[in-house]
Amino acid sequence: MDLTGKVAVVTGSGRGLGLAYASALVAAGAAVVVNDVDEETTEQAVKEIAAAGGRVAGEAVPVGDAEAADRLVGKAVAEFGRLDIMVTNAGILRDRVLWKMSDEDFDDVIRVHLRGTFTCARAAVRQLREQGEGGRLILACSPAGQRGNFGQTNYAAAKAGIAAMARTWAMECAKANITANALVPVAATAMTKTIPAFAPYVQAWEERGEPLPAWLRRGEGFGTAEDVAGLVVYLASDASSGVTGQAIGIGGDKLSLWSHPDEVATAYADGGWDADAIATTWSTSVGKKPESYGIPAPPAPES
Repeated sequence: MDLTGKVAVVTGSGRGLGLAYASALVAAGAAVVVNDVDEETTEQAVKEIAAAGGRVAGEAVPVGDAEAADRLVGKAVAEFGRLDIMVTNAGILRDRVLWKMSDEDFDDVIRVHLRGTFTCARAAVRQLREQGEGGRLILACSPAGQRGNFGQTNYAAAKAGIAAMARTWAMECAKANITANALVPVAATAMTKTIPAFAPYVQAWEERGEPLPAWLRRGEGFGTAEDVAGLVVYLASDASSGVTGQAIGIGGDKLSLWSHPDEVATAYADGGWDADAIATTWSTSVGKKPESYGIPAPPAPES
């Protein structure tokens, strides 16, 4: 993929997945604005990418409000003259079960993930429409937003909302040749390191350089941040011009397309449904095969 002449903003790109995305975009020829809430982390990411010969600038600002989004888009235009790609990756975790989750836990996650995606995409689309040459919105989602996950009310809600925004923006931005897609990565990061089933493998990879086992890379679709970055480059490229409104998963050796919510069973009653009629027919009609929920635990390796 050749992204020469393209300019991208990647939020939350000081480390982890975001840094992998920014590095891969630069390697493909794009100029990139990296971002992190911490100034030192942002500067370190800029130095790392620049040392590899990339065109890069940094903007340390907490993603969430409109001012931060405008600063990021403004940085791209000031440093590189334009914007073509917005990758909304910034995120935090405040995991608690429902009855222990505080208002602050909920609001903080929604502000960074959901509101931050909205404000950054809005600022980007305004610039892209003004340029009149199309563009790309690549919005980080999660399996938790597709299926729910224990202890992640705030995170799952935000990520589900982002997937819904991608579908909405695909329609709204189509005439301007701006695509919008939800990226659903699964990778060894500081966030997934907190998941007990993944923790020992992430730790072994980080500390001793042990490769993630094949059963985890293929069976669970769980790999490194670099395994995910190729999808970002593809979605940023001209080759993906016909791909929009999709939720696309990637991780390890696995690439997938997630389904959208749809009616899977229907029943009809003349005159409508009362509670007794629903109770009578539920288990033999629309409720005969309930939908599953939650993220399945990784399969245990064969001994």
